[in-house]
Amino acid sequence: MPNSTPRSIRLEQEWHYRRTIRANLADWAALALAANGQKPAAHHRLLLGALTDIAAGRTDRLMVLMPPGSAKSTYASMLFPPWFLARHPRAEIIATSHTAELAENFGRRARDLTKQHEKRLGLRLAPDQRAAGRWEVLSPSHRHVANRHMAGQADQRGRYVAAGVRGPIIGRRADLILIDDPVKSQAEAESQTIRDAIWDWYRADLLTRLKPGGRIVLIMTRWHEDDLAGRLLASQPEEWHCLRLPALAEPDDPLGRAEGEALWPDWEDRAALERKRTTLGARAFAALFQQDPRPPEGALFSPARITLLGGAPDTSSGRPSGNQVVRAWDLAATAKRADNNPDWTVGLKLQRDEAGRFIVLDIVRLRGSPHAVELLVQATARADGDVFQYFPKDPGQAPGFQEALFARLLAGYRFGFSPERGNKTARAAPVAAQMEAGNLALVRAGWTGPLLEELRNFPNQGHDDQVDALSRAFAWLVLEQAPVAPARLLAGGWLGR
Repeated sequence: MPNSTPRSIRLEQEWHYRRTIRANLADWAALALAANGQKPAAHHRLLLGALTDIAAGRTDRLMVLMPPGSAKSTYASMLFPPWFLARHPRAEIIATSHTAELAENFGRRARDLTKQHEKRLGLRLAPDQRAAGRWEVLSPSHRHVANRHMAGQADQRGRYVAAGVRGPIIGRRADLILIDDPVKSQAEAESQTIRDAIWDWYRADLLTRLKPGGRIVLIMTRWHEDDLAGRLLASQPEEWHCLRLPALAEPDDPLGRAEGEALWPDWEDRAALERKRTTLGARAFAALFQQDPRPPEGALFSPARITLLGGAPDTSSGRPSGNQVVRAWDLAATAKRADNNPDWTVGLKLQRDEAGRFIVLDIVRLRGSPHAVELLVQATARADGDVFQYFPKDPGQAPGFQEALFARLLAGYRFGFSPERGNKTARAAPVAAQMEAGNLALVRAGWTGPLLEELRNFPNQGHDDQVDALSRAFAWLVLEQAPVAPARLLAGGWLGR
């Protein structure tokens, strides 16, 4: 049957529909997904609202943290770029992922959606630029130059470029940067070298491509506390709007879910998620599905077994002898800046009392330059008096250099060195056993909270300096506190075995 609606009315309806699609990301998503029988769920609508804020300029840094299978990439990396270009026809987009292949796959999907809905988006794919990883669009105002080779034509187009992490983006600028899953596996996430390389790539390569006023969207599943999202949240928390939606709801859920309710029950219900928790284990499930790569309890320590003391033990009847108290150190020498997250220098003071209980009496810690570390060590030794100062021997130092340096710094105080033996977990195991037996106590102080947090998450976090110092102090009290032979003394110090 012929369409009886006058052409002018049909054109007006089409124009109104087009304006609606270009004005409302949720309407565009519903249209684009309708052919597949899909529609946005509650968490997708929340994500669409956050992406709308990015397009409108109300937000310029968005972090989307959701579990695998939540369709976050469908909305942020496939549906959002065509709509963003419809709103900003001359914008340039750089879309990245852990491999060029995945980035180009997202680009292909976004390009095909643009082609399928050209009229409704008010765009047209440039006929000479249609590769999956590199394509351009023309808006109605400059379609007439589509096939002309003229100066300045490139400035009339919107562009989309896909690249793998650390892939070639030199010469490109961006109004919008999309980073979708920069890490591809647990093995990569566990590698300090790869985490550092991704961080350097983000700061030195990718961030320098962003135009003034540009926007960044990071879409990822968490793998590790020290991954890209973790470093950004640690160093720039106030700059990022973080949309974190765990698979199982926690208190104060952004969607208003009851605690324990599944994120997308139609896709994966609570029972299925609990089976995955059992299969994966606490750490992997906390990271991948709860977007919190720190399980409630670490794999080694049991902080709930620690006794918290109101103050240091009373030693008025006689100060503990030197071989009952030790200050063990874990050394670092990098100052904290806005763009880094360095290790801490930590000095932990541990006592073994007459009953055999181990008590953490004090912790000093600093992120500073080598000179600042030297000053801290000197001041702490002065305050400790007769307490033995115990340092790890640096295998990278020239023979005798470290001993000579500390002989100058700590003249008149007792100190010594020994090399680290075994990996961090193996060194921490003996003190973890004492903790499990309820034989470890802490004096309640300002440092107590950070130490408990580090113990709770060890070895699944980026920093373990306090744990290293605790392990070293415990080893000296239990294994290495034998009387020091005169041959081992050097200017008041001790070379260690």
